[in-house]
Amino acid sequence: MEHPAVHISRLTPVSFLERSVACFPERTAIVDGPNRRTWSELHGRVQQLAAGLQALGLEPGDRVAVLCPNTGPLLEAHFGVPLAGGVLVAINTRLMPDEIAYILDHSGARILIVDDSLAHLVEQATGALDHVITIGTGGGYEQVLAGAAGPPAAVVREEDDTISINYTSGTTGRPKGVEYTYRGAYLNALSEAHHAGLRSSSVYLWTLPMFHCNGWCFPWAVTAVGATHVCLPRVDPETIWQLLDDEGVTHFNGAPTVLVMLAASPSAAPTGRRIMVTTAGAPPSPTVIARMEQLGFEINHVYGLTETYGPITICEWHPEWDGLEPAARATLRARQGVAMMTADRVRVVDEAMQDVPADAATMGEVVMRGNNVMKGYFRDPEATATAFRGGWFHSGDLAVMHPDGYIEVRDRAKDIIISGGENVSTIEVEQTIVRHPAVLECAVVAMPHEKWGERPMAFVTLAERGDVGEQELIRFARESLPGFKAPDRIEFGPLPKTSTGKIQKYALRETAREAPPQRTT
Repeated sequence: MEHPAVHISRLTPVSFLERSVACFPERTAIVDGPNRRTWSELHGRVQQLAAGLQALGLEPGDRVAVLCPNTGPLLEAHFGVPLAGGVLVAINTRLMPDEIAYILDHSGARILIVDDSLAHLVEQATGALDHVITIGTGGGYEQVLAGAAGPPAAVVREEDDTISINYTSGTTGRPKGVEYTYRGAYLNALSEAHHAGLRSSSVYLWTLPMFHCNGWCFPWAVTAVGATHVCLPRVDPETIWQLLDDEGVTHFNGAPTVLVMLAASPSAAPTGRRIMVTTAGAPPSPTVIARMEQLGFEINHVYGLTETYGPITICEWHPEWDGLEPAARATLRARQGVAMMTADRVRVVDEAMQDVPADAATMGEVVMRGNNVMKGYFRDPEATATAFRGGWFHSGDLAVMHPDGYIEVRDRAKDIIISGGENVSTIEVEQTIVRHPAVLECAVVAMPHEKWGERPMAFVTLAERGDVGEQELIRFARESLPGFKAPDRIEFGPLPKTSTGKIQKYALRETAREAPPQRTT
């Protein structure tokens, strides 16, 4: 007996919006400052954005760059751009103009959507763009939406097509474009929704930048369950505490530095209810975890990279751990854990790609593969081949495997500094500092910081007739680098080297670790 052909739908996170508007048309979808929009209204705006982009000449696969804080238009772009057939390039708002110009050029973006407050960052970088759409009073964004003549034309995109490109500095000064696919974004969003415990009654506060790994895929995850998005243009502890009460927030994400800021806020007080906080970046200290639990927050510790759509592992909790002492619970929760629901097994391997013993002591490199790992680096086949040598993505992070199968990261890619959740390339900082005429050579490593987790510390050898002080050299670095990349401290003197002339960074790291933790900047 013959059976009719079975229709198999392509996986796309855009479908999450279609479901939520069908289920909850009049429920609040987004709180964006004074604006509150229902799922019907958000859906309508997304349709208008897609149609407007197509009217501007957007073709399937064209890149649309967005430079915008955590406000409604950036959320709308996560659905409207792929609905129009485009590829979303959400740009880090903390970058310098030349870095933004490089991303616009490398991505080949034809259209840029930019918030008025950030327009000055792209004044010199619009030459290759066909259209620049501004958001704000008198801006063109609302005009693009209002001018849409009807629904967007249907565009067929395959599951392995690129839905977004996220630029990350990684281990080099120039950013690399990490390609996410429709399938990967769909599956990772479902995984994030499950592990964060999101449901239709949830209220999610946008403390995590949406430009960072597409907000760890939470624009799609929160929408998938029909929960409410609460936008937050900038992280401010007092505002966060206020919104937790005013909006009944149940979930938010962020680097451990956000937790430190909240715990130290004058407004900090027990919430009286459970609020789920998903955190990643530099591993949260057991002390921070214990303090947040005292305030009523449940810590959901995850680990990942831009190349893994954000989080790919989770410290999956066991009920029998609830009875442990707070310090013991916090130590367990600080581990990076096991693969998420839709991810392949995460391994820790030696140089021969053999799994290290699960003894919580033998270190190896964390490697991954599967749907939750990037398609590749955009326009960089050599870097892609290097990253996937042996058939697995190499994170560059060193970890141990515990007997229970949980990984624990002990060190990161050798030179990367993670400051407040942002990657800082030491090579880039070093090359900036050595441009000063008084500097002979420079090495940069991470030093501990109570607020940001880590900050750059520079070790500098001056030229023979060089004469420059610490604060003057820091100011020099800040002229070329964003504040989060410039060093907080500089120590002068000869650099320790091997017999072959290689700088011994491990010795510098020891010196930096012994330095008193920084409390400011």
